[in-house]
Amino acid sequence: MTVRPTHDLTAMSRAAGIPDDVQGCHLSMIDGYVVSGHVPIGTVNKLLTERPDIKGVTLPGMPMGSPGMSGTKEGPFEMLEIKKSGGVGGVYAKE
Repeated sequence: MTVRPTHDLTAMSRAAGIPDDVQGCHLSMIDGYVVSGHVPIGTVNKLLTERPDIKGVTLPGMPMGSPGMSGTKEGPFEMLEIKKSGGVGGVYAKE
């Protein structure tokens, strides 16, 4: 695993194909997929098990109660799929 602290998250997210309006506050590259934001591990495991033909997933913003965030979860989180062509393909998972 390689960790690269950066102040260029927006540029890196754009380069990974994540539209500005759905970017998360973290960015990971995991086994060929991009994972943006506070995506729960259940969704990451689903992604790595199902191996869909997408670029990755994102949980936009910094929702309260998400992994690593304080506060109370107010409803299910909707992780969006990022299409290989860029752009959002819809909801990939809800947790």
